Amino acid sequence: MGVDNRGVLVLFGSQTGTAQDVAEKIGREAKRRHFLPRVMALDNYNVADLIQENLTVFVCSTTGQGDPPDNMMKFWKFIMRKNLPKDSLCQLSHAVLGLGDSSYPKFNFVGKKLHRRLEQLGSSGLVNIGLADDQHDLGADAVVYPWMEGLFTRLLSLYPLPPGLDIVPADVRPPARFRVQFLTENGENQASENSEHDQSHPDVPGWFPGQPFPARLLANERVTAGDHFQDTRLIRLNISGSDISYEPGDVACVCPQNTADTVNDFISYMNLDANKKFILSSVDEGTSAPKLPQPCTVHYLVQNYLDINCVPRRSFFEMMLYFADDELEKDKLQEFCSAEGQEELFSYCNRVRRTLLEVLHDFPKTSPNIPFQYLFDMIPVLQPRSFSIASSIKAHPGEIHLLVAVVKYKTRIQAPRQGVCSTWLASLDPSCGPTVPLWVKKGTIKFPCDAQMPVVMVGPGTGVAPFRSFIEERVADKIKENTLFFGCRYKAKDFYFENQWNNYVHENQMTLYTAFSRDNEDADRYYVQHAIKDAGKDICDPLLAGAFFFVAGNSKNMPEAVREAVKDVLITHGHMDREQADTYIQTMDRQKRYQAETWS
Repeated sequence: MGVDNRGVLVLFGSQTGTAQDVAEKIGREAKRRHFLPRVMALDNYNVADLIQENLTVFVCSTTGQGDPPDNMMKFWKFIMRKNLPKDSLCQLSHAVLGLGDSSYPKFNFVGKKLHRRLEQLGSSGLVNIGLADDQHDLGADAVVYPWMEGLFTRLLSLYPLPPGLDIVPADVRPPARFRVQFLTENGENQASENSEHDQSHPDVPGWFPGQPFPARLLANERVTAGDHFQDTRLIRLNISGSDISYEPGDVACVCPQNTADTVNDFISYMNLDANKKFILSSVDEGTSAPKLPQPCTVHYLVQNYLDINCVPRRSFFEMMLYFADDELEKDKLQEFCSAEGQEELFSYCNRVRRTLLEVLHDFPKTSPNIPFQYLFDMIPVLQPRSFSIASSIKAHPGEIHLLVAVVKYKTRIQAPRQGVCSTWLASLDPSCGPTVPLWVKKGTIKFPCDAQMPVVMVGPGTGVAPFRSFIEERVADKIKENTLFFGCRYKAKDFYFENQWNNYVHENQMTLYTAFSRDNEDADRYYVQHAIKDAGKDICDPLLAGAFFFVAGNSKNMPEAVREAVKDVLITHGHMDREQADTYIQTMDRQKRYQAETWS
């Protein structure tokens, strides 16, 4: 393979940006070895062209309950088609790196299934599939970097370097992927008419990533007591005129903004001009330019595009090292980039959730050296956040409601850690007329089509959001077979939608069971799983008669504890032994009568 035909395709499916970051790292490492990489999202690639590829690397995360990321959905549906010829990819050699979290039941499901499917279609694997795990003591990188090393060892054994060429040393800075052209005062005036997004008139019908609908904020109500540690908001948004329609179980994807204080800090610290306008273009043909206004202001870029509050990955420090002149800072960055320094890096960054902006402040001699065009290579894209819709369009025409717990917690770092999206949403004042860019997608919960089917729902905390949507829909249709288990800490402080539930109970439209874990400090804590056991006699017959059972909430301990509680109900009141109860719940799983939507 000569230098002109050392092409390698790197495709990624990424929900939070990690898989994209890894794919771009693979692309940089491929260039060092004189391969010609093309790096792109799976859904930006014409999958029909795969039959003409020789080398393809797939980097895929697994989301939700074993689902592919949004930007590989079209590819996934195509590659899983049953009518594809078994030898259609016989000329392809592939490598698959999966990114997952072993605290979820379907760990790395997408990567595993894709690897099997490629082999079924005749492709041959270059190396064993890599299964990275966020739960590892050193995070996903504990697998990613050794796997990459094995991949390139294999590639160079198959395609040795052309005569006269050596691997580019790791300390040689790669070129920036994008070209930046700053506009002069005259250029600014000529181009200023097109400098803002006009989202009210889409280029193509519909609302989706890259073209969200600007939903006007109607209300931003705190629904927890003022003295409660958790600030939770009910966000009401106006979607009138958007043609957006949604069903219970659907999800709203919100495009957040960085808070004003962090935006101003970044711009000031990096010596940037907030009002300066620039035009961005790709250096390589195989790289797509980011979807930004053309021209774009520096302020818009930092506020809406750069994830300056993320916890930086190892690749950030590797790129930062290229610009280090100060010996002390250079030594520390070299340690963070070495295999031996990964425990130190994890303690410095991940364990305390140190933000990228804070890291820049910790390296004051290096940060000012970073050229503007390299910000696009170093800083991830600010990703949309997904929220289960907490309203029914039948009960609230023209509106979407979100139940948002504001993320704020302490680590060893003095300043509290804050969630970007939840903090931004909580800060919005409806009287100022702000809009929230969003679109709607299908969630992982699929409610039954049979309107008369009894439904049991378990939604502690903000996990109750999709069930409010479903119950409101059923009440609007005058369906009464609704059972909800709700749990929180205190009845008086974080009992979401208490008045609404009580009204429904009074009108005989639902059955409600509650668990307030901290109301009686002298007793053992009482959670939803305990309430399920106590109500076992009431829910066992519906479960045996075909009722649907749904769980939503934090993935830490609750979902498994609820599953065990249901098992106990079947044993105690359904007269089953443990094996029979296990088998019955597995049957419910297969029939989609037992569904869980959980998050960490």
